[in-house]
Amino acid sequence: MSKAQQKPKILNVKTVASSRMFRIQSVDLTFSNGESRVYERLLPEGRQAVMIVPVINDDILLIREYAVAIEDYELGFPKGLVEQDEDILVAANRELMEEIGYGARKLTVLSQLTLAPSYFASTMTIVLAEDLYINKLEGDEPEPLTLVAWPQEKMMELLADPDFNEARNVSALFLTREHLNQRAGSEL
Repeated sequence: MSKAQQKPKILNVKTVASSRMFRIQSVDLTFSNGESRVYERLLPEGRQAVMIVPVINDDILLIREYAVAIEDYELGFPKGLVEQDEDILVAANRELMEEIGYGARKLTVLSQLTLAPSYFASTMTIVLAEDLYINKLEGDEPEPLTLVAWPQEKMMELLADPDFNEARNVSALFLTREHLNQRAGSEL
């Protein structure tokens, strides 16, 4: 068993920039070996995010959505921000209804992920949505999202699709496959 490392001492934290969605902080640190560094971190404005993997019949459902940072369309799972004081599963079902026009009677939390935790203090909860029913809510998307049904038995072939490469989507795909495989094994 390894010895627990002593966390660096935070000497100073200051906000160096902010927008309606993020704050950038400068953090002065001293490590246990005496080394000092200044890091920058990006903080979301207090809200968690959720990504939903919808399963209907023998398909998983994805959306094609414009991603401004890469200036192209990306194939991925529905996702969105959790409203203040909103339960994560309620948020997952709401986002599902807004983005693909389905609700889910069965929602299962698969994992909670971080993205680039050295720089970005944000978490995303991955939720499996099953037993879907039609229910469309108005969302905040600027254009209609394209719904793509993908056969479950070919889900790992998504990794070869040039439009499916965002790390959280890839993680959600593996988590879903593992969950479904474990459940199928326990039903045997």
